[in-house]
Amino acid sequence: MCKINEFFAHYQKNTYICGIMRGIKQWLDSHSNVKTFLHGLLIHPVECRPRLWLRLLRPFYTHCALSSKIYSSARMDVVPFHLFCLGKRSVIESFSCVNNAVGDVIVGDNSRIGLHNTIIGPVQIGCNVIIAQGVVASGLNHGFCNPDQTIESQPVTTSPIVIEDDVWIGANAVITAGVHIGRHVIIGAGSIVTHNIPDHSLAVGCPAKVVRSI
Repeated sequence: MCKINEFFAHYQKNTYICGIMRGIKQWLDSHSNVKTFLHGLLIHPVECRPRLWLRLLRPFYTHCALSSKIYSSARMDVVPFHLFCLGKRSVIESFSCVNNAVGDVIVGDNSRIGLHNTIIGPVQIGCNVIIAQGVVASGLNHGFCNPDQTIESQPVTTSPIVIEDDVWIGANAVITAGVHIGRHVIIGAGSIVTHNIPDHSLAVGCPAKVVRSI
């Protein structure tokens, strides 16, 4: 069984193109006018997704094992300035949405992103993970502190979600930003996970609470 930290470190060290893109991103962060212009070239301002020309180049800047599978109806809103990696024999099912615009999305080996899932980075998913239908895992939050501005116009914040190896997340669960789910954990259907869940636990409810060890 693989370990998520080893899997993630492998891709961090061996993704030459993404390394270049990260360097460009750091330069753009200090040149806001250029960044705004290029962002408009990459991301459609109304559709809020990568433009068609960029989506056609996706195979050149993502890292998917040959034995992995992404169904054609999945919405893959992935950009080159953050990592997207899909491990061996892992699957992204139909009608799921994966977005790495504000953070890396890493999926380990033998893992399954179920039907109608929404995964918004930064999210790390380990190996041998089962994510059932309709699950939302979002490492992004919208700012709302300034009442004189619309929520949409305020900066977003991110906090990584980590789902360790050998986890089963039940249908329609929600995983909020900053949550760490340990190894060999089950999250009950419909649960809202707002805090860390330790290894070998069964957690259910809203908010999710550990009900017993497994």
